[in-house]
Amino acid sequence: MENQEARRSNNELSSTKKSIPPYMKALSGSLGGVMEACCLQPIDVIKTRLQLDRSGAYKGIIHCGTTVTRTEGVRALWKGLTPFATHLTLKYALRMGSNAVLQTAFKDSETGKLSNHARLISGFGAGVLEALVIVTPFEVVKIRLQQQKGLSPELLKYKGPVHCARMIIREEGLLGLWAGAAPTVMRNGTNQAAMFTAKNAFDIVLWNRHEGDGKVLQPWQSMVSGFLAGTAGPLCTGPFDVVKTRLMAQSRGTGELKYKGMFHAIRTIYAEEGLFALWKGLLPRLMRIPPGQAIVWAVADQIIGLYEKRHLQDAPI
Repeated sequence: MENQEARRSNNELSSTKKSIPPYMKALSGSLGGVMEACCLQPIDVIKTRLQLDRSGAYKGIIHCGTTVTRTEGVRALWKGLTPFATHLTLKYALRMGSNAVLQTAFKDSETGKLSNHARLISGFGAGVLEALVIVTPFEVVKIRLQQQKGLSPELLKYKGPVHCARMIIREEGLLGLWAGAAPTVMRNGTNQAAMFTAKNAFDIVLWNRHEGDGKVLQPWQSMVSGFLAGTAGPLCTGPFDVVKTRLMAQSRGTGELKYKGMFHAIRTIYAEEGLFALWKGLLPRLMRIPPGQAIVWAVADQIIGLYEKRHLQDAPI
């Protein structure tokens, strides 16, 4: 009896130790975010320009990209890279870390397992947190920089990310950096709930890989799972993303606002531009988000997998 109790005690102690620290997931996500930003920024610029195009100046993704390059130079495709890269690094660190904390809180105390329902809630909570703390203010600055057209820096209202943030605060108040917060919360919460759940499901179905089992996926396997997990969000959250962009782009310092809020923006866009306008920029989002998730998870899974293999062999799920 004493030996059984001792073994049980050791197993419980081992299980306590054998959990992936949230800081490791935060680190893996931030490194993946840097890689994603550098690779996919041009697609994000094109998506933003298409979503802000009310007059039909751009005929599609290729025409938009070539027009921007011809009229503003190749470097214009990386406009807003500094806030975008910083925002992705912090966003993924907060997303991965907070999701890990929430998943730990929702795990079954006896089995140590996480239900799909709890995984969805953890993902949604992580998405809401990142939207309010990181995503909204950084995307406001990024979108204001991306919507500027022209080659002459002296003619541009915003000279850079820091100058842009200062101008917004001076003209619109601190809350100006949180324009479009409501649709951003809805978009990110829904996205992350779907993404974390789908990523785990694809890892199990495709590669028989469970979190904590010590198995390190090949980068291409992580990319397949990440790509597939990243496809559902844009289809479901297209209207929230368009509305977010429109709300963030309008400046409170230039007079009366066209869009009064999330629901007013949805109604106005639908009435003036039709139903499909609420999914403007969907194709570049699908060109950016699934590949972005593939890149992020390829990096993150390698870091987490190596950590598990070295320190957490046979850790509980």
